[in-house]
Amino acid sequence: MTSNIKVIAFDADDTLWVNEPHYRRIEEAFCSMLEDFLPHHSVSSELLKVEIANIPHYGYGAKSFVLSMIEAAIKVTDGTIGMEIIERIIQNGKELIDMPIEIIDGVRPTLEQLYGQYKLVVATKGDLLDQEKKLEKSGLAHFFHHVEIVSKKDEAEYRRIIQHLDIRPENILMIGNSLKSDIIPMLNIGGYGFHVPFHTTWEYEKIDVKIENERFRQLKGISDVLAYL
Repeated sequence: MTSNIKVIAFDADDTLWVNEPHYRRIEEAFCSMLEDFLPHHSVSSELLKVEIANIPHYGYGAKSFVLSMIEAAIKVTDGTIGMEIIERIIQNGKELIDMPIEIIDGVRPTLEQLYGQYKLVVATKGDLLDQEKKLEKSGLAHFFHHVEIVSKKDEAEYRRIIQHLDIRPENILMIGNSLKSDIIPMLNIGGYGFHVPFHTTWEYEKIDVKIENERFRQLKGISDVLAYL
């Protein structure tokens, strides 16, 4: 079934390295800052609403997250937020951006086995500078022939990537932790999609759907891909 695959594209955050748990830790600190105004869960809910509303303006990534926390704090406090809290939000954002990179188990040996047999690329959402820094710090950059850091992942964006790589949809496999962003759009245009779940997922990326497609595989870990190639 997979004999047509020439290119393997990998999502980055929570597929190659740990990301979402760091965001959740910063969010916990943010909610604690505002607990005198609203309960923890209410602050978290307000932040999520602001984050989603801001995606068309700021895209994804740490900088967008910081701006959304500041905006949510202004809303939660009815504009009475003090400079001390804003300064703490900004400092926590810088800490998030400078977080050490933790490679997920199985990633490096899997890339070592695939390298040279397939053209490996990164296809990830997020802030350009932030994602470039993560890839550089990860020590994985030399495995990849091409890197795509995009503002969104949808069918049109995957078609553009395929055209840029000068291949057909059946020649590419996308591996990632998000069914919504990584897998379903790729399957919809005729590519392959292998889902590698991560234990923590951003609420915006969660969907409840059963995929029945011969080009789809559900993996337990990233190294499982080797059994299908």
